[in-house]
Amino acid sequence: MRYREFDQLVAEVLGRAQGRVQVTTLHLAGLDDRTAEQALADGEEPAVVWHALADELEIDDAHRWGPDARHPAPPRRRA
Repeated sequence: MRYREFDQLVAEVLGRAQGRVQVTTLHLAGLDDRTAEQALADGEEPAVVWHALADELEIDDAHRWGPDARHPAPPRRRA
């Protein structure tokens, strides 16, 4: 997943304005209590950040990938 794809998913799934609020202010337990913005700035992969954000917001898989049902889901980081 590229940064552009991350931004697109945030806008499609959360809405542009609300998505920006979540990306910049919500501290994510799955990312060592960093915001998505901080994690990306620290070099974390966008797919990892997206999964952490979607998990924290309890976005179900049916809505996680935006309106295009053919859009492939980015893989999760292996534990």
